[in-house]
Amino acid sequence: MGGPPQVAMNLVWALQQLGVDAEILTTNHDGATELDVPLTQRVNYQFREDGATVPVWFMPFKRPALKEFLFSPAATRWLWQNAQNYDVLDNHYLFCYAPTCAAAIARWHRVPYTVRTMGQLTPWALSQRLVKKQVYAALIERRNLDRAAAIHCTAPSEVEDVRNFGVDTPTLTLPLGVSPLIEIEDARSLIHEKYQISDATPIVLFLSRLHPKKRPELLLQSLHHLASQGLSFHAILAGDGDPAYVKKLHTIAQSLNLSDRITFPGLVLGKLKDCLLQGADLFVLPSFSENFGIAVAEALNARLPVVITPGIQIAPEIEAADAGLVVEETVESLALAIEQLLMKPYLREKLGKNGQHLAQSRYSWQAIAQQLIPAYRAIAARQPLPKEPCFQPISCPIFDKKTQIC
Repeated sequence: MGGPPQVAMNLVWALQQLGVDAEILTTNHDGATELDVPLTQRVNYQFREDGATVPVWFMPFKRPALKEFLFSPAATRWLWQNAQNYDVLDNHYLFCYAPTCAAAIARWHRVPYTVRTMGQLTPWALSQRLVKKQVYAALIERRNLDRAAAIHCTAPSEVEDVRNFGVDTPTLTLPLGVSPLIEIEDARSLIHEKYQISDATPIVLFLSRLHPKKRPELLLQSLHHLASQGLSFHAILAGDGDPAYVKKLHTIAQSLNLSDRITFPGLVLGKLKDCLLQGADLFVLPSFSENFGIAVAEALNARLPVVITPGIQIAPEIEAADAGLVVEETVESLALAIEQLLMKPYLREKLGKNGQHLAQSRYSWQAIAQQLIPAYRAIAARQPLPKEPCFQPISCPIFDKKTQIC
């Protein structure tokens, strides 16, 4: 289901490595299907190929699922019975039933809670299904935000979004993280062989959910512009999405005479995903809005130069680190940036090296968890948030109970 679940699982895993007893509550929703997992019991769920597991309570949800709302009476009952057993509830995402319900129940049981907005308060995100969100916010979500102990933002621009929404709750600004890189020496040859791409042809990678928010259509138009100039490239648009929208993208690619230059492999995970990140020549994500952009950080970590738009909230950090190209949201600007990287291998090498340094120094899950722990400790003790983040490793348990992420 994209980046947000990966964030929750990696964060809980990192907290556990530092001695925090943390668990996840979620549903068994998996898009059009349901996860084949035990329900209403604690499961050690493996989420990475390196064997990393996190404790998860999966609850059934009611179909039909309304987008990502995922109404779950079972989650309500479980939270009502168990919320008071935790020191902190960390509510992950907005406009979704489980975290919304968790905040209300936490207040009833006087359990402090935090909220991670995950980019849902950006102007673009709020404009989607505007009336429903306005009603939902007025009735429920604004109160949840106002009464939270803290709001976890991933960039200064996300703090601005919170304030512009009229919420004065204390904020904690910490980025999200990336998993450790497992290097694959022959990644490039594996990818060229798998997708039958000539060794001399550079690969442009789009790795994200296929959704209008991510603007793959803008990328296709830019690639058409480059193809008309005779540039050599092959683009891989990896990700899944609504079948009707994916079909539309195939039709657009065909109408632009890009069919022999484009591959749509669908959702990629595990080693294949790592191969794509390490075997491609550059990464492009022209999103309208991204609160952080996990896929961008993963590309940086894989030493892959990135081309992004200002709507990705870590764009200023990437620009300051000279780790990628941040361009305006036009066909011409995007095409020019891609052309620069296709034509200048030395520039790709420079940006890639800077990007990997940025990712490994700034976007480490362990470093982020280390900085979250003092905040959780203060919240559990009903004290103000620490003024400065703590960068010292903490390796012992700090709670009498647990931290719950919903």
